Amino acid sequence: MIIDTTEVQEIHSFSKLEFLKEVYGILWVLIPIFTTVVGITIGVLVIVWLEREISAGIQQRIGPEYAGPWGVLQALADGTKLLFKENLLPSRGDTRLFSIGPSIAVISILLSYSVIPFGYRLVLADLNIGVFLWIAISSIAPIGLLISGYGSNNKYSFLGGLRAAAQSISYEIPLTLCVLSISLLSNSSSTVDIVEAQSKYGFWGWNLWRQPIGFIIFLISSLAECERLPFDLPEAEEELVAGYQTEYSGIKFGLFYVASYLNLLVSSLFVTVLYLGGWDFSIPYILVSELFEINKTSGVFGITIGIFITLAKTYLFLFISITTRWTLPRLRMDQLLNLGWKFLLPISLGNLLLTTSFQLFSL
Repeated sequence: MIIDTTEVQEIHSFSKLEFLKEVYGILWVLIPIFTTVVGITIGVLVIVWLEREISAGIQQRIGPEYAGPWGVLQALADGTKLLFKENLLPSRGDTRLFSIGPSIAVISILLSYSVIPFGYRLVLADLNIGVFLWIAISSIAPIGLLISGYGSNNKYSFLGGLRAAAQSISYEIPLTLCVLSISLLSNSSSTVDIVEAQSKYGFWGWNLWRQPIGFIIFLISSLAECERLPFDLPEAEEELVAGYQTEYSGIKFGLFYVASYLNLLVSSLFVTVLYLGGWDFSIPYILVSELFEINKTSGVFGITIGIFITLAKTYLFLFISITTRWTLPRLRMDQLLNLGWKFLLPISLGNLLLTTSFQLFSL
């Protein structure tokens, strides 16, 4: 039997080419995910620094200034400190549930970033049910908090977990009804289609003007979902000894704060996408009409401008959220539930019915 060496070399070269194609395909999938995770991490560090600076300004304090220039490395220093702290486990608690709770809270929120468009065609997964996928995934986070409180074998921690679950259910429904109204206006549940539907009419086409009631309800509900003041009942220190976080230490304790700020960032991004036009650089035509052409630019410049506009709108909402935290007092639990079930739910349902009626009459 005679073996042709040329054919053997061709087979080897073909197998190497196929292997390189597979590696390239894997890298093509991992690089966007890795870039998004790095960007999200930097965004969370910026939010922590901003919160400390804004709160210091409101309370007429100095704020962080020693860890790096203007204290920008203070959040990184705190994270490093928590990373090296001792990880304690409750002796009579459920160790598996105690350990898996913070991970569920963080991972469920991280998955929500996959449907957020940061620019024109700059999204990890452009799904037809993008906004509802976010609602479904984000509703898993309170389960992690409930598991953490139960696994601690502490009645105060368990009560904090129950409060987190009750609060999330109370405000998830009005938030979903507001998102459904936006989907009806845009004739799509894709986040990319929602932004493009707003960009057709420029600044006045933002859903902020078309859905003002829904915007206010979404704003309140998102603050409650993020457990921000005045809705931080699950971890009210004066009542629950920090709630579901009582028995935690080290990096697991830090994961709850990471989850909180990740949730705040994703809520701010969805406010930008659903109500503020997303990456669209929309200003009134009366001022500078030529700037509308900037949305049609492609390449690195267009992508950079889109990301910058999205983040600028996002951090504007973050500023409002941080200012609200250091301005308003905490609600009682009965006031929180009454606001969600007796006021926001009927109003959001009425807003949905009005939106549906207008859409039917416009056909």
